Amino acid sequence: MTRIIAGAGGGTPLTAVPGSLTRPTTDRVKEALFSRLDAFDVIAGARVLDLYAGSGSLGVESGSRGAQAVDLVESDAKASGVCQRNADLINGILGRKTVTVHRSRVEPFLDRAAETAAWDLVFLDPPYPLEEPGVSSVLQKLAAHLAPGSVVVVERSSRSPEPGWPDGMTRFAEKKYGETRLWFAEPFVPDAIAADDLPEADAPGSQGD
Repeated sequence: MTRIIAGAGGGTPLTAVPGSLTRPTTDRVKEALFSRLDAFDVIAGARVLDLYAGSGSLGVESGSRGAQAVDLVESDAKASGVCQRNADLINGILGRKTVTVHRSRVEPFLDRAAETAAWDLVFLDPPYPLEEPGVSSVLQKLAAHLAPGSVVVVERSSRSPEPGWPDGMTRFAEKKYGETRLWFAEPFVPDAIAADDLPEADAPGSQGD
């Protein structure tokens, strides 16, 4: 059973997608991930995009922790139905519509996004069978919709190679948790800051882990 870990809905159980169609992020990995994101100070007031959302657990967690708006993108009918139930749950707890579900494939969703659409925090947890060229293609489309100072989290098998980052995006950290590896990236603006002004490792804008 997965649950909301912290925030307004902390401790509330979430509905899981039945069967083996999805590969949910474990509570252990989710707790470690959000601890790191809290340290980056990128959740409160953020516009969040959860691609290949599955049950919507990561997006719902973000809503519970103070995100301004959360978009869950999931193409499968069964999984998107679970997303909607979990979205309704957290929206009810918050007393406002913070989480919105979009039943769509990821690529068309990004193609349809308005040129001005920009997110502050993006979760990308594609199914493992999606090969790296497919992941890189999605990252390429996503790069045009990142707000300044945003963070992108890519979740892959620990045996998968590093994603191919497009122009305009750079990896600043990675972390392995058993069979799962998380890659953290941010918008890249050449010559935007001097090397002496770079923050310490393991924060946005630096190479870590």
